[in-house]
Amino acid sequence: MARVTSADVAREAGVSRTTVSYVLNDTPGASVSRVTRERIRETATRLGYAPSAAARTLRRGRSDLVVAVLPDWPTGSVVDTLLDHLTDVLATRGLFVLVHHHRDSRSLADLWRAVTPHTVVGLAPFAPDDLRTMQRAGIRVVGTAQNADETSFDVAQRGIGALQAEHLVAAGHTRIAYARPDDPRLGRFADGRLAGVRAACAAAALEVPAAVPVPAGEPAAAAVAAWRDAGVTAVAAYNDDVALAVLAGAAAHGLRVPDELAVIGVDDAPAGRVAAPPLTTVAQPVAQQSEHLAASVLAAIDGADAPPWPDDPALVVARGSA
Repeated sequence: MARVTSADVAREAGVSRTTVSYVLNDTPGASVSRVTRERIRETATRLGYAPSAAARTLRRGRSDLVVAVLPDWPTGSVVDTLLDHLTDVLATRGLFVLVHHHRDSRSLADLWRAVTPHTVVGLAPFAPDDLRTMQRAGIRVVGTAQNADETSFDVAQRGIGALQAEHLVAAGHTRIAYARPDDPRLGRFADGRLAGVRAACAAAALEVPAAVPVPAGEPAAAAVAAWRDAGVTAVAAYNDDVALAVLAGAAAHGLRVPDELAVIGVDDAPAGRVAAPPLTTVAQPVAQQSEHLAASVLAAIDGADAPPWPDDPALVVARGSA
């Protein structure tokens, strides 16, 4: 079926294409009567007319599209919250958010050829070539400066792991294990958090815990059995999904949580709040990070300086599992 054009709308409404353009683009100062405006809009709706994004970009000199580039990570509640808030804030400025899950098998340059975004938000550092290509194309780039700070990223992950271990140590546990995800894409996050757990255990003169891969989504029965036999009484899990798998493994072996095995996760996911028992976790400052991300995009749009990164720390949310 042929695409409906502004010429089709003009012909059906009995007006010129220029008049259609004035009305559908809300051109300031255009002298078009209310009756004619209503007829054009009704005709466009009836015919199913959708304006060309590329043509609109040429007319305005900018796009209405903000592309959020996600690395090749499994997404969870934290990323979902960030994107939801960003979408809501940018909608008030007439901007749309397109989420792109990047894969190394294809260059980001292909994406820029397909769409011309107003701004690109990166949740991880861009390759230097991709960054230069966007800058040459006049595309604003937000988010890479903070995420490119390798030291800040690693310190944050170690801090999360340290909070987990310190909470368990304060509860009297002396044999702690670490449940890491089995997805290699999460390796850098898991390594940082494990380093924090190990450092906190070493500071308390405890045995350095080994990391055991635990698939999310199925009971970690084998891992729990091995920990039980080794005298482990507490598990720091990479995130809440992994922690829920550990809880299911404990239930499979009839272990009482937290009396026989304490479990702590990360992310404060909704599912953890209704687990049996409710999951103790480390909550990241997602609301503050969401506000910062949205404010940074708006600052880039307005040509202003980006706001400082929020210094709100992660914190332990103590519930029944630990």
